[in-house]
Amino acid sequence: MDAAFVLYEQMTALDLVGPYEMLAANPEITPHFVAERHGPVRADSGLQFNATATFNELPRPDLIVVPGSSHWRSILESSDALVAWLAAAHPTATWTTSVCTGATLLAKAGILNGRPATTHWLAREVLADLGADARVERVIIDGDVVTAAGVSAGLDMGLTLVAELFDDDRAKLIQLVTEYDPQPPFDTGSPEKAPAVLVDLARQFDQSV
Repeated sequence: MDAAFVLYEQMTALDLVGPYEMLAANPEITPHFVAERHGPVRADSGLQFNATATFNELPRPDLIVVPGSSHWRSILESSDALVAWLAAAHPTATWTTSVCTGATLLAKAGILNGRPATTHWLAREVLADLGADARVERVIIDGDVVTAAGVSAGLDMGLTLVAELFDDDRAKLIQLVTEYDPQPPFDTGSPEKAPAVLVDLARQFDQSV
């Protein structure tokens, strides 16, 4: 199974690395780091990836994983090559997936029209404006499309997809081996739980990048 892990400048590293660790652990999956061109691609945190294939070289992957970005608003306006590839590759893919604001790129490609989907809470309104049925769930499966909410939800999406591709026991084993047993030190992981002052700061950050 050829899996296309999509790279683009200023993407968020954990959006990609989270599901990658869960999916690439399966020998049936052959991962490819795909971008508009070969070579280094820098994430918004400064972490550098290496694109091993171009969009033209992998036109029909079985699985597509699209990360989001803290710069998602500007990325959405400058992603024509990626969006065109998504629109062309999705119809023949077995699974098309996104993490965080990567859902806005799927929506721009016409993949989420009228479909239930999730994204980072800061991007829900825009996702709805782009034609999706934007919801608040952490992971949503709708036919051949899987979307995950913000950043860390990519880990959950990866495990969910492993269960869909293989079986629950395979996903449980990977969860055990990776010791994915979340016990965060604070309970502020959603706008419904966080103090209003932190929600306001997050909104200000979103508008500044």
